[in-house]
Amino acid sequence: MSSIQAAHAGAEPLAPAAPALPASLVLLLASGAGFAVAALYYSQPMLGVLAADIGAPTRTVGFVPTLTQLGYALGILFLAPLGDRYDRRRIILAKAAVLCVALLLAGASPSVGMLLAASLAIGLAATMAQDIVPAAATLAPEASRGKTVGTVMTGLLFGILLSRVVSGFVAEHFGWRTMFVAAAASIALIGAAAWRGLPRFKATTHLAYGALLRSLATLWQRHGALRRAAWAQGLISIGFSAFWSTLAVMLHGEPFH
Repeated sequence: MSSIQAAHAGAEPLAPAAPALPASLVLLLASGAGFAVAALYYSQPMLGVLAADIGAPTRTVGFVPTLTQLGYALGILFLAPLGDRYDRRRIILAKAAVLCVALLLAGASPSVGMLLAASLAIGLAATMAQDIVPAAATLAPEASRGKTVGTVMTGLLFGILLSRVVSGFVAEHFGWRTMFVAAAASIALIGAAAWRGLPRFKATTHLAYGALLRSLATLWQRHGALRRAAWAQGLISIGFSAFWSTLAVMLHGEPFH
């Protein structure tokens, strides 16, 4: 027997690889991320229709996507760190409930003031997408973690890309309020599926909330690549939203084309 064979003969057998996540769970995570982030962009192609229907000045209606994005930024900063401190499943379910209510309020808004408040809430709650991605990374075994996270991110990107097409079409043919109600229904379905299909998550830290926020500053100072990526993605998001929001107002009366 060769030395290599002897070494293998005396070695302990390799542990079997952890099974990959069920396809149904990966689909739930990808769909949840996509529908959650899509809520940020539904309003942008509908701004011209919104302004005419509510009777609000174009400049005021322009704050609808602005407040949505502001809420999203604040949610990432102040709410996303809670996923390390508490059960991420409960956070996802809570945000899904808030997002569903906020979308319904946006669809029922009798005035631009209520719509603006609902838009801010939509942005805050849509950060459930930023809880779903790390949830996927936690649940997936190491061997398939990259593939799983990539699939979930694909769902998120599809939500960004298709949200404007869908909302423009629905607003043109069925009205902008219908789009918000349909969006609320989609989040309600995702929330129900998550309630049934998502396992509980253990906290990864017991730091107090203030310490969690301070840890973000430490990460920002320590990692130059993180700072560069954050600035780049932030500027891209600003330019992206500014272009589409402005285009919708310019093409007033033609939200889909």
